[in-house]
Amino acid sequence: MAAPEFPEPEKVTPVPLDLTAAATGRGCAIPGLDLTVPATIVVLAPHPDDFDAIGVTMRWLQSLGHQIHVAVLTSGANGVKDGWQGATQPSEKAAIREAEQRSSCAFFGLPPERLSFLRLWEEVDGRPYDEALQYQQLRNYLAPRQANMVFLPHGNDSNRTHRRTWETFHSIATQDDLKVHAFLNLDAKTLSFRADVVMSFEEEAASWKRELLRFHRSQQERNLKTRGIGFDERVLAVNRAAADHAASPKPYAEVFELQRFG
Repeated sequence: MAAPEFPEPEKVTPVPLDLTAAATGRGCAIPGLDLTVPATIVVLAPHPDDFDAIGVTMRWLQSLGHQIHVAVLTSGANGVKDGWQGATQPSEKAAIREAEQRSSCAFFGLPPERLSFLRLWEEVDGRPYDEALQYQQLRNYLAPRQANMVFLPHGNDSNRTHRRTWETFHSIATQDDLKVHAFLNLDAKTLSFRADVVMSFEEEAASWKRELLRFHRSQQERNLKTRGIGFDERVLAVNRAAADHAASPKPYAEVFELQRFG
């Protein structure tokens, strides 16, 4: 299926990219934000597949000419069932997850040189990782890209890697006085959230997003076996609930809490 086209929204008055965007209490539509073009966008994905969870928003932004860079922070090897496709070792499982992410990003249309796998916070051959070295590795990734916007999970999340992603980014952004807007996305494991900006979408975009998510076959099959629902439908269920909560005019929405640094 071809990626859906996103026409320019009609009768939308742009608002400044600012925390005041949510002054109505219902959130501002992302297509209505007054964004600098072209902007540099960095996505900090704790695991392979977290980028895809906000795929419709990313597709919209890329269609406007913004440059997107994706950093997958961990291999996600623990998310692969032991023995799936013969994989038993962490390195084999990591290779599966990263191959799935490369395939989904190719379908999305992300240039391969803008996809990076950092493999943070993971033991290698039973040796513990160096916390300071891992911190510097992420810092070194962010510094040359000078992002205007960073997308990442919310810090109030039951998933430890999601929380660590937010905590590490927050520390770097504060310490280095980064001038950046952070978009914290709603996830299935987010515990509390303020919907500041909203990307609403129809069934056509949802069908495209299903196809994008299904490139993560290890997660699709694991969710079907353990939850009775595919990874694709689990993510879209979050989007349906988010649309309802945000009083969206469309059946699905990716929503974000906005925080400004610098």
